[in-house]
Amino acid sequence: MEETKSVPISKQMVFKAYRKVKANGGSAGIDKVSIEEFEANLSDNLYKIWNRLTSGSYYPPSVRRVEIPKKDGSKRQLGIPTVGDRIAQQVVKSYIEPRLETIFHSSSYGYRPLKSAHQAVTAVKENTRKYAWVVDIDISKFFDTMSHDLLMKGLEVHIEEKWVKMYIRRWLEAPVEESSGMKVLKSGKGTPQGGVISPLLANLFLHYTLDKWLEITYPELSFVRYADDVVIHCYSEEQAKEVLGKVRERLQQCDLSLNEKKTKIVYCQNHRREKKDYQVKFDFLGFSFQPRPARSQQGGMFLVYDYAISLDSEKCIVKAIKASNFQRWTNIPIERIAELFNARIRGWINYYGKFRRSKLGRIIKRFHFHLMKWVLNRYKSFGTSIHKSYKWLNEQRSQNPKLFYHWQVGFKEM
Repeated sequence: MEETKSVPISKQMVFKAYRKVKANGGSAGIDKVSIEEFEANLSDNLYKIWNRLTSGSYYPPSVRRVEIPKKDGSKRQLGIPTVGDRIAQQVVKSYIEPRLETIFHSSSYGYRPLKSAHQAVTAVKENTRKYAWVVDIDISKFFDTMSHDLLMKGLEVHIEEKWVKMYIRRWLEAPVEESSGMKVLKSGKGTPQGGVISPLLANLFLHYTLDKWLEITYPELSFVRYADDVVIHCYSEEQAKEVLGKVRERLQQCDLSLNEKKTKIVYCQNHRREKKDYQVKFDFLGFSFQPRPARSQQGGMFLVYDYAISLDSEKCIVKAIKASNFQRWTNIPIERIAELFNARIRGWINYYGKFRRSKLGRIIKRFHFHLMKWVLNRYKSFGTSIHKSYKWLNEQRSQNPKLFYHWQVGFKEM
């Protein structure tokens, strides 16, 4: 019976956690069991998780490490827990998140209920109207270096249940398994990016490391944080330099450090602010903030400090289009290409097109350049005539304007 268990976790809590994990999707862990395979014996698998969690005998398996390329050419290390472990983490996350949410700062946006990246980007834009200077903070390898002991101290303040802290400690200390099969033990620091509970723990750590500290030390300033991406707004160059120095000291006190190559001070130049010989651009969550021309109601041009998809994000998308090599998929119809790409196109437009959507024009044109090459490869009678390829695609659009997502929303790609 559930009443005899030492940990107050119900079967319903486990089932709700499973539903959330399924909705989020994700790859298999080291056991190579996918969500679909896990569901083949769902009742027994969920019972095992509940039984072990409630008896205090749950120990997480190793985390599968994968590497994904970053925009600067380096590798980002992700940790992929098993499906069962993701469910167990979700149970505990759902149990403690409401309490932690009550103490988190309103300027923290990452991985929080009812908060979004778009809200964070909009907040930065609004702050640049008030503050002329930005300190663009890049924390070096945060998820790899976050101190377990300092995190547990933060948990002690808000979480009384010993079983919660026991399981969180076990997740923090779970070994990581490389692709070679070698297991790497933790050394008192780090939490894998990819874990269900990791973003919540990261937010708690950075709440005390930066959010609360900034609120107390510089109450007159504003900041925006999305996970470990931080932008601090200042009134002057001198203040920005002071804040950067103090943040550097604060991070060192918390066993963290700045990525000095990526951390910078930026001047938010617009038509109201005098021109300075200073860096005027920074990127945040895939968008570039920089001076941009705008048209007044009277028809004249003036300079605003605004945001749009970053050049790095654009290059990343174009690289993905090119890497797909879909122009050579001549054995499938255009409907199948639309089916394979629409989710990605929808994602690009809905995220990056939220602000200055016209800036996505080059991406859409690049996609259609490859689409026209597909037409020429599939229909040999067209020869090398771009005009015939263009005409054929226009006919397809006229006959089926909802075939591609960007057609649906009215993009002029050609």
